[in-house]
Amino acid sequence: MTHKSPGEDNNLINSIRLREARRQRAQREGEPSFGRYLAQVGVLGWTIVVPTLLGVFLGRWVDQRLGTGIFWTGPLLIVGLAIGCWTAWRWMHGR
Repeated sequence: MTHKSPGEDNNLINSIRLREARRQRAQREGEPSFGRYLAQVGVLGWTIVVPTLLGVFLGRWVDQRLGTGIFWTGPLLIVGLAIGCWTAWRWMHGR
């Protein structure tokens, strides 16, 4: 039998409280409208697109300054995409 630390018990209790609060909120507010779902998808899309485009623009700017073709554009595009996906994941999970 394993013993849990007090921190693990607190995490479990907090998780249970959060789940119960979400359940009560869902009962109070009912099912979200189609428009709300559409808005969430739009926000999620922009959350990924904006950092990706910023990475591309920054990469093009650096490449033009250094005369390196597209050497920095590719990696900064990937970095922007990774930041966008990470941000979207955190937004979806409410953190």
